[in-house]
Amino acid sequence: MAQDAVSLSETKRNLLQKYLRGEFPQALGAPAITRRSRENPPPLSLAQQQVWLRSEMTSGMPPLYNESITIYRTGPLDVAALQRSCIEMIRRHEAWRTTFDTVFGAQPVQVIHPAPAEIPLRVVDLSAAPEATRETAALRLASEEARPSFDLKHGPLVRATLVTLSDQDHRLFLTMHQIIVDGISVYDIIPSELATLYEAFSTGRPSPLPELPVQFADFALWQRHWLQEESLANQVSFWRKQLAGNLSVLQWPGDRPRPAFQTYRGSIKPFTLPKRLTEALRELSQREGVSLFATLLAGFATLLYCYTGQDDIIVGTLAPTGRKRSEFQRLLGYFLNPVALRTDLSGNPTFRELLWQSQEVTLKALSNDDVPLEYLVQELRLTPDPSRHPLFQVVISLAPNVPKLPPGWDMTPMDVESGGARWDLYLELNDRPDGIIGRAQYNPDLFDVATIEKMLENLQDLLGAAASNPQQSLFALL
Repeated sequence: MAQDAVSLSETKRNLLQKYLRGEFPQALGAPAITRRSRENPPPLSLAQQQVWLRSEMTSGMPPLYNESITIYRTGPLDVAALQRSCIEMIRRHEAWRTTFDTVFGAQPVQVIHPAPAEIPLRVVDLSAAPEATRETAALRLASEEARPSFDLKHGPLVRATLVTLSDQDHRLFLTMHQIIVDGISVYDIIPSELATLYEAFSTGRPSPLPELPVQFADFALWQRHWLQEESLANQVSFWRKQLAGNLSVLQWPGDRPRPAFQTYRGSIKPFTLPKRLTEALRELSQREGVSLFATLLAGFATLLYCYTGQDDIIVGTLAPTGRKRSEFQRLLGYFLNPVALRTDLSGNPTFRELLWQSQEVTLKALSNDDVPLEYLVQELRLTPDPSRHPLFQVVISLAPNVPKLPPGWDMTPMDVESGGARWDLYLELNDRPDGIIGRAQYNPDLFDVATIEKMLENLQDLLGAAASNPQQSLFALL
């Protein structure tokens, strides 16, 4: 295992670093991108279609695809300029004025609407309330917006609530259906474009943002044209080898028996890894020539081994499929595909060896991330299980970095519970200057919050021990 990891070329290492920084190289051999004809409604992207299908199948269940973020504005706020900024973003990005319908009885298509002249913005002023109650009241209001399901056919698929805590403290809570957003959208494009447009409009200047050369529907058509025959077969062949043999089901003991059918309920537990630990993990990653994500994945896999005793661990991550082309990198839209990361912990490896293995596993998965997960399940002929996904139910991701925003602006994700979740456990991590912040989204039908809190403590302790001495074997870390 160590020998294979050591042979990872410098080119591949640089490629992985670019993937995980959000700098995606061009897809080799892919056709040129052209603007679509406006005569017929465009299809959904492959990943979008999986989201649409699951949304249809889970109608009446908790909203597992509601995505929430908080935009912070410190200082005075011009509400009219903020509204104008939101309208301009919706005009620029067709994905945010798209709904989804069917043709010929079943085939889903995108329905792109004209740019709106105004948007519904719920505005609430809590500045007269007791200061100690304002934050709680703001989150309660945000939860009211986050919990209702979206109507994919009629839209809109974005809801916004602006809460003023004082004349110098404001929160813009956005709830969106995930079919129109991804990590790059949430962490980068939304906050950076909104702040840029606001700074211009509030001072009487026009938008400084250039027009977008293509739109998300152009990507959907391009992807379906490109991912056929040889391209698709090559990626499916990789996954057949990667997921060959008996695929073990993670036996992480829950606090209650697993229901016969997935309930898709979700709660969120925020957490922070201390700055000192975060710096130690960054230094370890740099010293070993691996990404920070590879280090976090190795630690998480070790923790799961500790809990289950299984040495064949499969967890998921959200790959940025479609973002490889520069034309699509500044588009709002859903460019994600869940992929499986399979870690072999047999033979009592050192943590350093796990780092190299995690790097290699991640790189290979990201290089073959275009095959829709549900299509892969069918191709591998995995037995359906109504109680869980047949590949994985635990997911970890490292979010893109938040860009440097103008003074007075910031954002955080997953502050508000929608009540739904797709996975048993989803760890979303974000590397910030003061330490890694994270959100553990978990199913309360399986786990108590105390169990999740203990798991996060154990993960922090394990990462600290591994960072201090990566030459330790797996058994020594447990």
